[in-house]
Amino acid sequence: MKFLCFPLLLLLLISCSDSGTKRSKLLDFVPKNTSIILKSSNAESLKNSITNSGFLQEFSKLESYKDLQNKLNGLSVIKPANDFLICFSKDSKDSIQYSIITKLSKGLFKTDSLSNYIEEKLSYQNKTITKSTINSNTFYSTVIDSTFIASSSNRIIEGFYNYPEKNTELEKLYNATDNDKTFSVILKPNNPFISSFFNEDSLSLDTFSEYLALDIELNQKELAFNGITKANDSTNSLINIFKNTVPQENQIQNIAPSNSDGFMSFTFDNFKVFESNLSKFNRKDSITHNTSLFNDIVEVGVIYEGNNSAVVINSIDAIATNDALTGEQTTVSNYREIDIFSFSQPVLFAQTFSPLITFNKANLYCNLDHFFVFANSIETLQNIIANYQNKTFLASKSYFKASKENLSDASSLLQVSNTSALKSIINKNLEGQPTYRLDNYDASAIQFIYDNNFAHVNGIIKKNKTRATVNSVSEELNIKLDTDLLNNPQLVKNHITKTLEIVVQDINNNLYLISNKGKILWKKQLQGPVLGKIEQIDIYKNGRLQLAFATPKRVYVLDRNGKEVRPFALKFNDVITQPLSVFDYDNRKNYRVLVTQGKSVLMYDIKGKTVKGFKFKSANNTIISQPKHFRIGNKDYISLKTKNKLFILDRTGKTRVKPKESHTYSNQPVFLFNNTFTTTTHSGDLISVHPNGRVSKRSLNLSEAHFLETTSKTLVAQSENKLLIKSKTNELDFGEYSNPKIFYINDKIYVSTTDLQSHKVYLFDSQSKLLPNFPVYGNSSIDLNNIDKDRNLEFVAKGEGNAVILYQIN
Repeated sequence: MKFLCFPLLLLLLISCSDSGTKRSKLLDFVPKNTSIILKSSNAESLKNSITNSGFLQEFSKLESYKDLQNKLNGLSVIKPANDFLICFSKDSKDSIQYSIITKLSKGLFKTDSLSNYIEEKLSYQNKTITKSTINSNTFYSTVIDSTFIASSSNRIIEGFYNYPEKNTELEKLYNATDNDKTFSVILKPNNPFISSFFNEDSLSLDTFSEYLALDIELNQKELAFNGITKANDSTNSLINIFKNTVPQENQIQNIAPSNSDGFMSFTFDNFKVFESNLSKFNRKDSITHNTSLFNDIVEVGVIYEGNNSAVVINSIDAIATNDALTGEQTTVSNYREIDIFSFSQPVLFAQTFSPLITFNKANLYCNLDHFFVFANSIETLQNIIANYQNKTFLASKSYFKASKENLSDASSLLQVSNTSALKSIINKNLEGQPTYRLDNYDASAIQFIYDNNFAHVNGIIKKNKTRATVNSVSEELNIKLDTDLLNNPQLVKNHITKTLEIVVQDINNNLYLISNKGKILWKKQLQGPVLGKIEQIDIYKNGRLQLAFATPKRVYVLDRNGKEVRPFALKFNDVITQPLSVFDYDNRKNYRVLVTQGKSVLMYDIKGKTVKGFKFKSANNTIISQPKHFRIGNKDYISLKTKNKLFILDRTGKTRVKPKESHTYSNQPVFLFNNTFTTTTHSGDLISVHPNGRVSKRSLNLSEAHFLETTSKTLVAQSENKLLIKSKTNELDFGEYSNPKIFYINDKIYVSTTDLQSHKVYLFDSQSKLLPNFPVYGNSSIDLNNIDKDRNLEFVAKGEGNAVILYQIN
């Protein structure tokens, strides 16, 4: 079991006492012989990122995954609250053992509610070790220096009581990892999961470096990583062949055909230095063959095409390189006015650049500008010539450009692989002949950039986004949570990136913030369901936004990290019955928060204190819609209503407008439409109250079960299957419809509604015309906006029970 199994193990582990010397860091407890350390600061986010990673989930279908899942189910009860490590090591019988290390915290390991749980206390050197068995799965745990440790091996747990020697190199790498990423991994070359990153069989991690430390970011369509790799001078590691060289800009992508399987490129500023380093690695005293061909070369590459290969050298002086080939000028063919010559030294590249290059059949070559291409097949050279002249090389393709955004222009070593080559690399790290499916991973890449005694590492495994046709609606993300959704997904602003993210709640009252790439940023347990829409405010007036909302017994204000902002949350004994209303009268961020409880309203300032100047205390009956604030001219109005009375107040809660007629009202909100306070009656008539108290009534032919939504000049109403937009009515299929919503974006009006029975989302323009390629699948009303910095609009909706769907309108 190798390669991508360790994210699986990580997912299973997090989802599924005093010693003689104080140890304060998690790294102090890493078991001896550990070959992989996984580090994360957010177990919940990590678990969901792995679950929603399209790439990693392809491997969950393997039998080896299922076997491992059964074996490790017991450890799923461990719930780290903060940073934690998962370590993998082999015991004396060559079996893989797992350990999890984290600071002791409340709720970390609860056993009270577990069925089929058996616990036994073991003694070791007067210390207590707990043996836990859940459904026939056993692990051992203990607490040392406020650190909780669990392992599949009792021998490893016993070893934790012996203070290990510090590994300063490991500590430096550990400190270089980034807590903001999904997780970090530190690899030793001889680990049991990953043996190679490369197409070339001659390249393996065993000889490549001593340590790799990678920060890994996961989302549905890509796995990106960056970090460093290091090897001491005393070790014979391949990465050190780039010592005392300067990485050059990689250019093999400008000649590698788009129909190739990929390429490898390595660069240097001084061939002689590079040659000397490579000789030391290969333990050769001197080079015995002629290498003058490479005197003006700064890059060498291998292009892979099925079972064929071609070597490319990139010259900074094509004339000098041509001169070095003076004795190799026998023309064997001509293709598109490009001469193809014979080459008498087919093993030259393998002799000079082993183990980077093993191809030893390069008996033909051609010259394309500053590139010299060597192969053993005229057809291979013709394909490269044709694609070069047609400019259909990899660098011209959108999928390569997308991957290139994660890479540096210059690197010491770069490998780019299409789906077929990627599968070949993965299969080197898997046992047997596994069956899995990878589609459209057309430009996965890894690069190493040598610096001062270490190398930077960047990598990307990214699914190619197919070109969308105009007006098409494409599903961008399908994010699965642990449990079903409770409310409708909503878009909120990220004040750092100026883009939008998704906030949603599940049936266990957990609130999630999800990035527009599908990463779950945090999960927070709330007291109850969120009432209505979540507002965003800027308490500190510094541009940093918080989320403000109410549940039945709390008013919350959460910062960007999901932490409660003091003095919130406010606690209430009586039930809050309407969504939280947030008023900013003068747009100066001096917020007022209005809490509705039955027939009463309470106003607070942003410090959580009651606003004494607000005199309105109670309505004549239960308030049936969310209180709202409007401004007409320089006057403020606060509206709220009961079943038979509409209140229009000033800032102090005194009556500002007294309607001259009374009606029996619906539970639909009050809107400011055409400078009138507009709502509907229980029977579906439109009521408009003018600022002087005059009341207008108009029939819209609505049933009692209806919805109303307006902007200042656009009115939308829905009654059963009839959707009214301005003065035009659309008759939709009979069904059960959500409330319609109006979106005003880029000076355009959009109107949405969703048939909850047939799971269809409709989107209309202001002229009541259905947009092309609608309806689409969805189970809730939507939230529409531009979530990123491109020109296309996106919207979120409920998918199946536990899923959030993000669509893009192209």
